[in-house]
Amino acid sequence: MNLSDFFRKFKSRYLIGNICAMIAVVVVACIGVKYGLDIYTHHGESISIPDVRKKTFEDARYLLEQSGLQIVVSDTGYVRNLQPGCILEQTPEPGDHVKSGHIVYVIVNASHTPTLTIPDIIDNSSLREAMAKLSAMGFKLTQPEYIDGEKDWVYGITVKGRHLVAGNKVSIDDWVTIQVGNGQRDSTEDIDYIDTPYPAEEGIIENEGGDVDEFEEVQGPINDQ
Repeated sequence: MNLSDFFRKFKSRYLIGNICAMIAVVVVACIGVKYGLDIYTHHGESISIPDVRKKTFEDARYLLEQSGLQIVVSDTGYVRNLQPGCILEQTPEPGDHVKSGHIVYVIVNASHTPTLTIPDIIDNSSLREAMAKLSAMGFKLTQPEYIDGEKDWVYGITVKGRHLVAGNKVSIDDWVTIQVGNGQRDSTEDIDYIDTPYPAEEGIIENEGGDVDEFEEVQGPINDQ
């Protein structure tokens, strides 16, 4: 094949048509990818997140779904003066701009009062240690109740007059009282006394059987008459 034949085939309509078709496919693919990604990623779209705090979960879900958003419960909390099931917090914050389909995570108010577990502090710690541990765990403490016993030693835990042990559950709204020793001996404890022998009264001698012999002390010789 000479050079003229090569250029003659290169200029054929069949080859030129194929080349144009391939170029058209590449262009269409690029345009499709560009606009397809824009549609998939919601390019240029911006939705302002509504404020659903202090609303019931059902109301919050309705508002968010109407805006093209999703809602997912991430955790629960507890606020005494709010109704159970209402929204306490949301992420992202109200007013933030996101794209449709974005998930809004919410914290809802618990339907019952949370409880705390009594730790192992009874007859196992001092007053200072017990108060520090209970306070750090979130317990509400009253003034300690002092009872007879070793000074500042924890002897018990009471809630509303009821004695508790380690592992018992207590509402976070309940007040906890620590029973602690006042440093005084319990009057009910037995005291051992050591009997000290009393000297025998003059003129009285106890026999082994417990009988008492009485005698008269002789001061001098007795002369027979």
